[in-house]
Amino acid sequence: GEALLGQSESNADEAEACFKMALTISRQQQSRTLELRAATSLAVLWKAQDKRDAARTLLEDVFEWFSEGHGTSDLKDARGLLDTLAAH
Repeated sequence: GEALLGQSESNADEAEACFKMALTISRQQQSRTLELRAATSLAVLWKAQDKRDAARTLLEDVFEWFSEGHGTSDLKDARGLLDTLAAH
């Protein structure tokens, strides 16, 4: 999804499908870190599309699972995005 968006913003639909597939696979594999990364990427896309509520809900649901590791870059990025989404 990130690569598609890097090529052109017109690839947003395809990128969204990739992020959703990544969410599904990471959940099947019970990989919370990969789920967080996919959710963060999808939330960034949705924020750009003015789907802020959906982005915040998705990311909060995944972020809240983590009880430790809040100093990692993935969790810092997610927290920063959540703060931005909550501010508007």
